[in-house]
Amino acid sequence: MKFKSFLKKIKSFIKKERNYTNKLAFNTFVLTFFIFLIELIFKMVTNQNIFNFSSIRILIGIICFSLIISYIELFIKNKHVVKINLIIILIISIYTIAQAGFNNFIGVYISFNVRSQAGAVISYFFEFIKSFYWYYYLLFLPLILYIVLSILNKKHILKIKVHDNSTRLRNSIVCLSIFLVFVFLYNLTLNLNIFQNKLQAISNLELFNNPTNPSVAIKEFGTTMFAFLDIKNSLFESEENLISNPITYNQPATNIDDSKWLDLIDKEDDLALNYLNDYFINNNYTGENSYTGLFENKNLIVIMMESVNDIFINEDLYPNFYKLVSGGYYFKNNYSPRNSCATGNNELSGMIGLYSIYNKCTANTYSENIYPQSIFNLFNRKGYKTTSMHDYTERYYERREIHNNMGSGRYYDVDDLKIPYNTKNEEWASDEDFMKKVVKILSQYKENERFMTWLTTVTSHQPYGKSLYGDKYLYLFEDNEYQDYDIKLKRYMSKLKVLDDGLGVLLKGLESQGKLDDTVIILYGDHYPYGLSNNILSEALPYSIDEKYENERVPFVIWSNDIEPRTFDEYTSYVNILPTVANLFNLEHDSRYYTGSDLFENDYESLVIFADGSWKNQYAFYDASTTNITYYTDKRYKTEDIIKMNTEAEEKIKYSNLAIQHDYFNYLYKALK
Repeated sequence: MKFKSFLKKIKSFIKKERNYTNKLAFNTFVLTFFIFLIELIFKMVTNQNIFNFSSIRILIGIICFSLIISYIELFIKNKHVVKINLIIILIISIYTIAQAGFNNFIGVYISFNVRSQAGAVISYFFEFIKSFYWYYYLLFLPLILYIVLSILNKKHILKIKVHDNSTRLRNSIVCLSIFLVFVFLYNLTLNLNIFQNKLQAISNLELFNNPTNPSVAIKEFGTTMFAFLDIKNSLFESEENLISNPITYNQPATNIDDSKWLDLIDKEDDLALNYLNDYFINNNYTGENSYTGLFENKNLIVIMMESVNDIFINEDLYPNFYKLVSGGYYFKNNYSPRNSCATGNNELSGMIGLYSIYNKCTANTYSENIYPQSIFNLFNRKGYKTTSMHDYTERYYERREIHNNMGSGRYYDVDDLKIPYNTKNEEWASDEDFMKKVVKILSQYKENERFMTWLTTVTSHQPYGKSLYGDKYLYLFEDNEYQDYDIKLKRYMSKLKVLDDGLGVLLKGLESQGKLDDTVIILYGDHYPYGLSNNILSEALPYSIDEKYENERVPFVIWSNDIEPRTFDEYTSYVNILPTVANLFNLEHDSRYYTGSDLFENDYESLVIFADGSWKNQYAFYDASTTNITYYTDKRYKTEDIIKMNTEAEEKIKYSNLAIQHDYFNYLYKALK
């Protein structure tokens, strides 16, 4: 009898174990199947290859996630499990669609690091939704399928009884063991060379620990895993993976004295700071060239034009801007790569000559940083009066603090300038009104006072629906070659007309004050008008923007009344503005402090580096998120050459980011001065 009783207990135990195991296995399978299906559809609708090793890594990661959820569901009544799974699949579906749409709308993926800009996204919510391609909604198919199957199998699905706690400890051990096996497998995909694309400049392990490049991270880990990594990174900022190496010093070909810097390196114990010391002391040092001092002792006005692309180069519609383009140095292959906070970040890069942090509102996050090497401080040390102005509030960017810490002698916003605007209807201020105020302020400078001012415009900002300035010049696009343009495009072009009127006001004002001949004007677009789709923009652009990032081409002009007009073919971006200005005005500076380059240096490398590490020059375009390369000429790069270029591009971004995170140049300036 005792033996039979023992067998009965064993049989009962096995039955309980089987029930729990079945439930765990079934729930894990269900969640894995539907979440992985979402990831595969996402790859397809975003033109990613699904037949590669990243798909295996994504699958294993989803299994790990599903195991955790399924184990928790063992302690929940079965009638609630289907609802919980439904909610999880729904959230992942919405998040994934939002990622696809946001990348299409803004050009970057969503990151929790820019949650402070949520208000800006909400402001354009309907514009955002309207920009979705129809096939993005295919990402809801797994959710619909799950709902249908749940209804059809309502009486049978997960019909497994939950037993007492006697077997839960054992099941916990089993579940943990399975989970650890898949964690081990996942770890292998991060470390084994077979899972690492050799052209990818940043390793998968480093990217997993610090997912600062969302484009590559989502490709390698999927949207679900990226969400967890992004949340972790936003709550607990990860340091770069730094390994102590002996610092070598390559003396620049100049008489510059680096003895204090070398002494600092010898005494510095902080690994990150010495990494930065090592990189920047050995960074490319450029001496004088034929353009050095071309504008020495002249005034400077830099204008960062909101949402301006090459549509603005139109003599008939925008004569004032055309005068500057045709009469100055025009860089036809200039780009303003987008990132999470394109306007603020690209303004910052123009002012400090460093790449901003891709997945953060860098200017806001590090608003307390001091940049002794900024454009304002270089001119301050030359004895210039420096100012900065913007015809909007600090709703999005904390410019008053940012510009002040960069050395701007005075910052004026829309309220300081007393320019009318209407926030309720997202009606931006008029750039024409803005320039009138600018001219008035500049009139206060005496004849012998040199000034440098930075202007950031706003009128041409999206949205491009019905508005005061969007409708003001619509009559210019009727009964002519523009009449068939999309109405949004016409309203954008109407807003550009307001900006052009403002440039006219500035030019006439400087001329009437006798300052025009002594003033250099530099203009660049902060980013292309991303409120308009490529199809709409193509109606007015003279070139194709089908290739990835080609829509990010924007004007860059250096104008002075006494230079011979010239068009440059070199590839460039906003990060090169400051080093170029420093040379043209013969300002005291160290070119090694910038990851940008002087455009006129004798060995300038024609290249633009995009936010995700992609790059483009006259020969090829390398896409970092796919590791594909497209050639434009017969020239071909060897694999080792591509790897070298990718590494150099990644290093420029990495050390720029690290310098900003550690307020490095403030530290360096204090130590050396």
